[in-house]
Amino acid sequence: MNRKTFLAGLSALFVAGISLPAMAQSMPATVDQPVTINFYNYNLANAGTGAEATRKLLAEFMAANPNITVEGIGYSAADASRIQADLAGGMSVDLVQTVFSDLDFSIHNFGALALEDIIPADELAAHFEGMSPNGLKLGVLNDKAYGLAYTFSTPVLFYNADLFTAAGLDPNSPPKNWAELKAAALTIKEKTGAMGFTAGALGSGAGGSDWMFQGIVRSNNGEVISRDRTTLKFAEPEAVEAVQTLRDLYDAGVYENVDFNGALDNMASGNMAMYLQTSALQGALVAGATGKYDLRATTMPAFGDKPTRPNNSGSALTIHAADPLKQRAAWELMKFLTSKHGYTVITSEIGYLPLRTDIVDDPAYLGEWVKAHPLVQPNLEQLARLEPWDAMPGPNYRQIVKTMIEAGEMAVFGGADVAATMADAQANAQALMP
Repeated sequence: MNRKTFLAGLSALFVAGISLPAMAQSMPATVDQPVTINFYNYNLANAGTGAEATRKLLAEFMAANPNITVEGIGYSAADASRIQADLAGGMSVDLVQTVFSDLDFSIHNFGALALEDIIPADELAAHFEGMSPNGLKLGVLNDKAYGLAYTFSTPVLFYNADLFTAAGLDPNSPPKNWAELKAAALTIKEKTGAMGFTAGALGSGAGGSDWMFQGIVRSNNGEVISRDRTTLKFAEPEAVEAVQTLRDLYDAGVYENVDFNGALDNMASGNMAMYLQTSALQGALVAGATGKYDLRATTMPAFGDKPTRPNNSGSALTIHAADPLKQRAAWELMKFLTSKHGYTVITSEIGYLPLRTDIVDDPAYLGEWVKAHPLVQPNLEQLARLEPWDAMPGPNYRQIVKTMIEAGEMAVFGGADVAATMADAQANAQALMP
């Protein structure tokens, strides 16, 4: 590697807030003997394009690296008990597709390793070249890169352009903020009888995740947790105001509290006007809309003129292997999955964002696909202001999230006082903090 290339890679690291200690010495430079690694991957546990694309990538990797055998192990993203049980049973957990909200727990309980501590600095810098600085920040905790963004997205507002037209609205001017979204949803419901709006932020449509809720609160200049990760903040005025905005949509009759499958089915079939969700559902929505209606997408709604602050869903790749040879094998697989080719498959076949922004316009990779799939554009636009999904600290992290989300659901859909409900929940959740 030449000096210019190495310095460019280092620059990306420092922009991402990552420090570089001395080069690790224990990991071999190559895999020159047969080795098997276990890759825990939640896409493999689900039917559909995510599993198919993952199996395709693993087959390609093993064909190109005959000394490395990858055992793909499916597990639930909502429950890491499979990993916990396998570790307790003495299984080798080598590489994991880690949900970003689990990153803190994964470090302290599953032995996720800081990449800088095991990978030579020049290799790390070279691999980071061409990657989004904002995307690189997603796997950083305590100023070290424990994970590399793998399958991730931002909140995208999918909308039915035909319903806009039928209601006398301009489908080329979708809502830019929550007030415009409310007005459009009311008009569409009145003129067409269709459902107005739903989201994956709160309610049974949330899929058990707080990632979108965090982005909505931040877009009103709030936070759910302090930057030093010691104090919860989801009951402060900015957060309460954001929740109240969602409550107002529900009270107006345009925020549908439907479960995940119901939201997906209604949007895919053309019975829902707008759906704020991860771009990972793009494939399913496109398949449902094809031949039925004009499906489009735009960026997440803003609070008035405040810039939106989208954060990410999805996962990072984390290395857990203790054996140096398995560390090298896991790193080689991580490099392949996060290569230009890897992200081309992840974006075009699953629907997630490419961490490598330099492949978006490249005809050898995503260039032609992006031209043919305009729904990806809002996601790419939001990458420029992407902020990390905050992982709650400590062993009670899931209960903290559950307490926060359930309070939001009661405040929006349950008729409870918004400020009082969020304040009570914050006090209870703070008691669970380490």
